[in-house]
Amino acid sequence: TQNVILDDTVIPVSVVAIHANWKFDKTGVSDIAVGKLSRPINLDFYPELYNESDEVGKVCSMAGYGHHGTFKTGWGPFDNKKRAGSNLITSLYKECLLVKTNDEHTSLEFLIAPGDSGGGLFIDQKLAGINSFIMATDGKGDSDHGDEGCFTRISSFVPWIKAVKEQIEIIDKLSPEQIATIQQIQKERVKSEKKK
Repeated sequence: TQNVILDDTVIPVSVVAIHANWKFDKTGVSDIAVGKLSRPINLDFYPELYNESDEVGKVCSMAGYGHHGTFKTGWGPFDNKKRAGSNLITSLYKECLLVKTNDEHTSLEFLIAPGDSGGGLFIDQKLAGINSFIMATDGKGDSDHGDEGCFTRISSFVPWIKAVKEQIEIIDKLSPEQIATIQQIQKERVKSEKKK
């Protein structure tokens, strides 16, 4: 069971759709899922999806509850405090946006660390990326100087996200028996594709 915690309230996720191309051992490939909460929530801000392919060179903002530290020492202790900052999107890697800790940076330079995964990266208050992983030239993904933050590129997945949302709306109208039948058909389809 998947849950979301909002203001110390646990909210179950009733439906989770993981991208079909995602594989645990394929870093940077289709690291995205869409979920539907079991009940509505009220947020102050619902971001639009960033749908342009011009992210490189843009200033982005990000936030998370992960470990904190400095670029000199890398990430350190965990204290469950939300922190935010900004950076520049420097390049693309597979289906990811990259930000670096280098000479080109903003005054609030920030990099993700363990515990930040799944959080958002924003361009002009639009959701442009999902915190995914760290790449390190020194072999230690510790979010120190020289490391790169990698974020699943939303603009690559907007059609998939919209299609999943439509499918979830349809599923919400089905009975448990109808859902079970669809799941069985899907399992059989996957089995037959593996045999090919």
